[in-house]
Amino acid sequence: MPDGSRDASPFCRVVVLVLDSCGVGELPDAGLYGDAGSNTLGNLAARCPLRVPYLASLGLARLVALGPEAAAATPRAAYGRMAERSPGKDSVTGHWELTGIVLDTAFPTFPHGFPADSIREFERRIGRPTLGNIVASGTEILKDLGEEHMRTGRPIVYTSADSVFQIAAHEDVVPVPELYRICEIAYGMFAEGMGIGRVIARPFVGSPGQFVRDSGQRHDYALPPREPTLLDRLTDAGLHVLAIGKIRDLFAGRGISQSVHTGSDEEVMNAVDTAVAEVEAGLIFANLVDFDAKFGHRNDVAGYAANLERFDERLGVLLPRLRDDDLLLLTADHGNDPTTPSTDHSREFVPVLAFGRHVRSGIDLGQRSSFADLGQTIAENFRVPPLRNGRSFLADIVDGP
Repeated sequence: MPDGSRDASPFCRVVVLVLDSCGVGELPDAGLYGDAGSNTLGNLAARCPLRVPYLASLGLARLVALGPEAAAATPRAAYGRMAERSPGKDSVTGHWELTGIVLDTAFPTFPHGFPADSIREFERRIGRPTLGNIVASGTEILKDLGEEHMRTGRPIVYTSADSVFQIAAHEDVVPVPELYRICEIAYGMFAEGMGIGRVIARPFVGSPGQFVRDSGQRHDYALPPREPTLLDRLTDAGLHVLAIGKIRDLFAGRGISQSVHTGSDEEVMNAVDTAVAEVEAGLIFANLVDFDAKFGHRNDVAGYAANLERFDERLGVLLPRLRDDDLLLLTADHGNDPTTPSTDHSREFVPVLAFGRHVRSGIDLGQRSSFADLGQTIAENFRVPPLRNGRSFLADIVDGP
């Protein structure tokens, strides 16, 4: 792999892990989104005793209550929380803001389903009728319409509180390549044509009453970023950007040198371990989607807690493998509180934990005004042109000259 090293950078390599949906408390405008009281990790910890010693040791315990023992230790990392300036609470918006884009207007949503005439034209183009066209939980709609889908061959169309056009189909009824073709048609109509943030292919397997989605074949078709992101700045400067998980999809492949497709958080962390051993310099950017897709959207409190503990174990393995010139940044893109009645994303602050041999430990980065502060920090580290949004905290965390 190319090294893309830059001798002037305080950190030769930056690893960003986005714990998808791991918010740390409601934003001031959360009530406007129906999310008052949401606090994904805080409410989770109040409901389930969490064994996350490594996250706690980095400073997470200073952001949410994880118990008196966890809060007592001096954090090994710099810690803080970041507010989302962009309107909305979807993954595209969150990831774009992390890399420097602050949206003026939210992507459109369709709380009553998509216009009937648009669906009719979509059905004409794909050559078959559809089911659904409602706002629904992905797991619930399979319970309601999965059997009918298998009997009729009609793809299931649904949306959520986010700007998404989702298409579910059983892999034995609509082969995955055909589902992707259908999604590409939807992308042209609803993303490029109507400004929807993402079209998502949702293949599933199993039998009625036992349907299982997220089999590793999910694919997101996102609009390309509206302006240059941190990723563009880095690749334009000849730096290596490795995307792991759904990062490539969320940026429509832009600004990415290499990508690794994964089917689970375990595979994400395996890929991160490999990258830490092989990538010499640049950015390693990974998303751990299971928190959101498998547990948050299903209000699975115990599952979410167990996944956080599994990640913490992997984090404990990763930390000693980092080099002296590495910077590890842990954050999230929105919330998805499994303890509330809603199964949608929640409008929350996200954590930022910065760890490295040359990071000043125990520094409180405070409450940042934008997710873009993370991207601006990385841009300053690599000496690339600054992003349009964000305030760097690099000077706050660098230990020594």
